[in-house]
Amino acid sequence: MIKTGVVGLGGRMGTMIANLLLDESQTLTLAGASEMPNSPLVDKDAGYALRRADLGFAVAATPEDAFKNCDVFIDFSAPKASLKHAAYAAAAGKALVIGTTGMNDDERAEVAACAAKTPIVMAPNMSIGVNVMFKIAAELTRLLGEDYDIEIVEAHHRHKKDAPSGTADGLARSIAAARGVNLNEHACYERHGIIGERPKGEIGIQTLRGGDIIGDHTVLYAGNSERIELTHRAHTRENFARGALRAAEWLAGREPGLYNMLDVLGLN
Repeated sequence: MIKTGVVGLGGRMGTMIANLLLDESQTLTLAGASEMPNSPLVDKDAGYALRRADLGFAVAATPEDAFKNCDVFIDFSAPKASLKHAAYAAAAGKALVIGTTGMNDDERAEVAACAAKTPIVMAPNMSIGVNVMFKIAAELTRLLGEDYDIEIVEAHHRHKKDAPSGTADGLARSIAAARGVNLNEHACYERHGIIGERPKGEIGIQTLRGGDIIGDHTVLYAGNSERIELTHRAHTRENFARGALRAAEWLAGREPGLYNMLDVLGLN
């Protein structure tokens, strides 16, 4: 069994990942968990946080204490916290799955540096369906060429803190790579006022926020006489958790390196 840890055991994603791991996995076993230092769960048995019988280990406030007995751990937290976890993973030789969104280029580069010492899977979205969408969007972009205008529209719940979503950013990066261009030079994140004609090659990324929308993403390819719309809608967060567990299982025995979900799914 692969000894697995979960960052933020008391959070929505942490709880879901841990419960799926305990109830369904045949290859992973829960062996560590962390929470914020001020959490009332710290120093309590992990089973207490999950409303289960004792699991035999306490929730810890630091990765050094939480994941010392783990082979791999899973992190859906925040950029600064994920950087600390990546540094710990590199120093301790632990494999790491990062599902955190909202990282900038410098932060992603820090994770890549850590991955030179230990295997890390990092993806803007762990959903299998979304990662197939990344692959299809890149292929559609290549097939349709520059005569089609591309717009990405994403919608999430009112509480989401980063914009655009990591998934929308991942789609935009896939599309820019397929076109052989620098996303920073072609992205348009908002429009207002007299903006003039749409520049050729622009990649639009538009953000909607409201209600309890888990995650909707559409890539619109607009031609002069037709359009194609590629859409993914998440019904629950469970698909993110299942993807993360699949990534943790896949990482076992891998060489150091920075991987993504396309690697996990054999799509690269």
